[in-house]
Amino acid sequence: MATLNVNGKLRSVDVEPETPLLWVLREQLGLTGTKYGCGIAQCGACTVHIDGVATRTCVRPVSSVTAAQKIVTVEGLSPRGTHPVQKAWIALDVPQCGFCQSGMIMAAAALLEAKPNPTDADIDAAMTNICRCGTYNRVRAAIKVAAKGGNAKSAGLSIQHADGSTT
Repeated sequence: MATLNVNGKLRSVDVEPETPLLWVLREQLGLTGTKYGCGIAQCGACTVHIDGVATRTCVRPVSSVTAAQKIVTVEGLSPRGTHPVQKAWIALDVPQCGFCQSGMIMAAAALLEAKPNPTDADIDAAMTNICRCGTYNRVRAAIKVAAKGGNAKSAGLSIQHADGSTT
């Protein structure tokens, strides 16, 4: 039996100690925003925060996490979608297929918590998640927008939307 602090609630799960945290989150707790991508901690689709640090859960055994450690999934980042990163993702139409985006959002939120005004080099170093659709330019732009309080113009961007409007 393991006890985890997930999205602010203590949860007990009856799993083998070596079970990857990803599967506990998805299968035992029903938090399916965290995705399985590669199974070797390379793609980042399984990223959550553990005590504020972006952590890949597909290779992290549940036994390596204590009840004192705070796990935050994309569902717990902001249940209403009001986190600056979530708002920037929506404003800039970042996702295409969306599969990797919960991991991207969690990595970006951890970056902005550590570095509220990241440089391009900071973004490159922190955003090692893989996006098969190649939305990296939009990810970078959304991080800059979130860092500037949600205003694309103050982030130095002029975004042309498909409907002809600009942000």
